[in-house]
Amino acid sequence: MRHGKKNNHLGRTASHRKSLLSNLANSLILNKRIVTTLAKAKELRKYVEPILTKSKEDSTHNRRIVFSYLKNKESIKTLFGDVSEKIATRNGGYTRIIKLGTRAGDAAETAMIELVDYNELLLAVNAEKPVKTRRSRRSSGTARAAAAPAAIAATEVISDAQVVDEAPEAEEQTETPSAEAPEAVQDTSTESTAETEESSSTEEEPQAGTDENPDAASEEAEDKPEA
Repeated sequence: MRHGKKNNHLGRTASHRKSLLSNLANSLILNKRIVTTLAKAKELRKYVEPILTKSKEDSTHNRRIVFSYLKNKESIKTLFGDVSEKIATRNGGYTRIIKLGTRAGDAAETAMIELVDYNELLLAVNAEKPVKTRRSRRSSGTARAAAAPAAIAATEVISDAQVVDEAPEAEEQTETPSAEAPEAVQDTSTESTAETEESSSTEEEPQAGTDENPDAASEEAEDKPEA
């Protein structure tokens, strides 16, 4: 049983497995991407990424260590030249594995493993994407707390302005009845004078009637003694 064993032996002896991974690493460094089975790609990633990290510092010691694994002068030259310049600013994660489905012959899972910095299409797409910034809830809470006193001060200013604007209106409303009061008094006086004139006219009408008909009054006086 494989209790706690993380390495996949790939069904090979130790010497055969080392030669296999060394050849796959040389092909990946020279061609920048290769297609193999998914199991081999995963093991190759663990094998080649420490080698790529060693290539960042170009020294005789590092070249000898990498040569003990690769045993290929052309791949050493490419690794410490072009590849090391490309991956100089990257802190790990130099390779990418993309699954391709099953193989027709034996139905094995295949995958493509490539160097991340050599895929120009994906680099162009990532450059066009906007950079997302993370915002914490604490910052928004502090901003609200800072904005609250300003909002309270603004409401107080508005309320003071309303009081100042409403005060003259109240004064005008109190002044208008006093201005209209004399007119009401004048109206009542005119009404009283009109009533007195009407009453006087009604009283004067009988007098006018007696003055106009003296003959009717004399006839009434003559009729009384006869009765």
